[in-house]
Amino acid sequence: MNPAADSASSAETEARTPEELPGVVTRLFKGVLYAEGDEKIWQSLLGLTSQVRDYVAVLGLDLILDESEGYAFLKSREDPDSTLPRLIARRTLTFNVSLLLVLLRRRMLEFDINSSEVRLIMTEQDIVDMVALFRPESSNEARTLDRLRAYIKKVVELGFLRKLKGQADTYEVARILKAFVDAQWLEEFDARLADYRATLAGPLGAGASEEDSK
Repeated sequence: MNPAADSASSAETEARTPEELPGVVTRLFKGVLYAEGDEKIWQSLLGLTSQVRDYVAVLGLDLILDESEGYAFLKSREDPDSTLPRLIARRTLTFNVSLLLVLLRRRMLEFDINSSEVRLIMTEQDIVDMVALFRPESSNEARTLDRLRAYIKKVVELGFLRKLKGQADTYEVARILKAFVDAQWLEEFDARLADYRATLAGPLGAGASEEDSK
């Protein structure tokens, strides 16, 4: 038996990329990974966290992992001097979608403080009532409601609301929202309300972009 050869063989084995690693990274490139949505990949990620971080770091990405909340995603590093192309697209949000996200995050904070439940469930009417406090009255409520539904649809597409199967117009607020609307946003929320109200000069915002009016 050759101890040196055995040692080299052991080192080579340890240096090999775990076979699950490519699958985990590929899944993360497709979007947010939820523990409840893909338990097998999630467990592989938990066992390969350091390897995944090292792998994506070469590409200028960070792994954002919240084991307690059950989600993970990749985020481009904010490095102005980097020459690497941006692999994770930056989304530009309209004013009204941004406002809706902030209001949902605020509701989640209140929910976490006052409830022992984990899942925040809201109906479309709950969302309408929540937003109504931050918009002026309109003579065309039907058009206002149509616009709000469009904003809700956009938030669903972004992955921050998930429509519940078998329950009409009922949504779960995805807990990953906490990672995108952080504590600083919430601390500054009251100070920004004056600007929000000034912008909301029409149905859900006269300051809305052309995208909003489509």
